[in-house]
Amino acid sequence: MKSKGKVFLVGAGPGDPKLITVYGLECIQQADVIAYDRLVNKELLRHAKEEAELIYCGKAPGNHTLIQEEINHLLVTKALQGKIVTRLKGGDPFVFGRGGEEAHVLSNAEIPFEIVPGITSGIAAPAYAGIPVTHRDYATSFTMITGTGRADNGTDEINWEAIASGSDTLAFYMGTRNLSYICNQLILHGKDSNTLVAVIQEGTTAHQKTVTGTLETIVAIVSEAGIKHPAMIVVGNVVELRQKLNWFKEKEKEKL
Repeated sequence: MKSKGKVFLVGAGPGDPKLITVYGLECIQQADVIAYDRLVNKELLRHAKEEAELIYCGKAPGNHTLIQEEINHLLVTKALQGKIVTRLKGGDPFVFGRGGEEAHVLSNAEIPFEIVPGITSGIAAPAYAGIPVTHRDYATSFTMITGTGRADNGTDEINWEAIASGSDTLAFYMGTRNLSYICNQLILHGKDSNTLVAVIQEGTTAHQKTVTGTLETIVAIVSEAGIKHPAMIVVGNVVELRQKLNWFKEKEKEKL
């Protein structure tokens, strides 16, 4: 009987291929199968073995190449064939990456697995935009929140009152299409309408684009600038620091 393989749930980082961890890169290099997501930088796949099987598992809003149950089945099936499988995810597998669900399935199937953390976009994208999510003088707390919930379709489980009052810096993932709703909910639940907001498109990549405003003005600013998914929304006074700490923009200027 063929022995079971093993699955590595690997965070590929926020977009810049250089930001993957050393161990994450080793998992790519040793894999027999790489199941990768849409936001993984394809440059990382160049490190795969020539004979490795590359399987795209990308999910765009409203367009999933494979649904989650199919991905779960794929991981189990390949591991039962004795393969070393690297499940390559954008950011970190346990931060809105559904890595916990996949690990649960693997555990139930008694498939050996490891979690390889990655740098999450909620920290990296603001950093590349010159925004530290914590700062002694501006923010002593930081919260990461899904931006996909909507009360009007019965899927919003966010405690807006707690979010609005309980944390200095808020980072919303996957919330571009719900930006107006997010801003309205924060204001409705007590956040000052003049609170600063940054929206960062394709953070840490050469295509990074950042706009700033307030909870009251950011929706119009984003629309005018043509900001699209994927983008991070950062809410809080730390956004003010971008004026002095915008190091990535200066680095890009040096390349010109």
